[in-house]
Amino acid sequence: MGEILARVLAAAEPERGTGRVASYIPALAQVDPNKLGIAFADRDGRVHGAGDCDEPFSIQSISKVFTLALALERVGPRLWDKVGREPSGSAFNSIVQLEREEGRPRNPLINPGAMVVTDVLIGERGADAAIAELCAFLTAQAREGTVAVDEPVARSEAETGSRNRSLAWFMKSFGILGNDVETVLDAYFRQCALTMSCRQLARAALFLAFDGRDPSSGEEIVAWHRARRINSVMMLCGHYDNSGEFAFRVGLPGKSGVGGGILAIAPGHGAVAVWSPGLNEAGTSAAGAVALEKLVEITGWSVFF
Repeated sequence: MGEILARVLAAAEPERGTGRVASYIPALAQVDPNKLGIAFADRDGRVHGAGDCDEPFSIQSISKVFTLALALERVGPRLWDKVGREPSGSAFNSIVQLEREEGRPRNPLINPGAMVVTDVLIGERGADAAIAELCAFLTAQAREGTVAVDEPVARSEAETGSRNRSLAWFMKSFGILGNDVETVLDAYFRQCALTMSCRQLARAALFLAFDGRDPSSGEEIVAWHRARRINSVMMLCGHYDNSGEFAFRVGLPGKSGVGGGILAIAPGHGAVAVWSPGLNEAGTSAAGAVALEKLVEITGWSVFF
């Protein structure tokens, strides 16, 4: 696997440092755009890495995959009463679709949909408890180090989160959110500010490649049917209005984040995490997308093969 990852990074090398970092979040504007790392977690629970795979980065919207898993375990299919499962065809922070569909977000991986999921995860216990559960879950699944919130990034998110506040208040006006708006936003900004390395992220998501079970221990992390549904939502919606292009070029369920990370699931094989902060026009890591396209070309892991 080490040789394959080396070839993948070599293919992505021309894109290293290209694109633009997410400067609209001031704390992310300082990240070195030349970073490039990849990790693959296999069915034995081993994690293979190359490049800057051990350096923690802000996972941003990739966190939405894990809050979705926890929320589905918490309330089951009732979650879908408040959020849909269709591609949005719009930017991740668009309000147009919300207005047209009476405050119900199109899917759980766009910003308003993720806020609904966070609201459900909070329930009646408060934002601190929800974030503590998320961090504990990721730490346990990563099997390496502790997953925690980068507080400066969280503050930066909160200070520049006017659009997200607007989305949250809009949904609140339709009765979609149960908790106070600021409670939901507090948890949401912190979940997006989680830091993980590629190694941690790939290992934490391994259960999604094996029908909800940790393949090395056999432990059920989530029910098999929920793992499959999370993967399907990732395939359809994991890259916002660029999801079709990612499916076309890579052919794996995936989720991108504006911190430059991409998580991809190869069902029956393992989980892949790649990180390079420079974003293309669609807001996806430029080098990361090329790396995953090369990985699928070498391995044949596309779900469409």
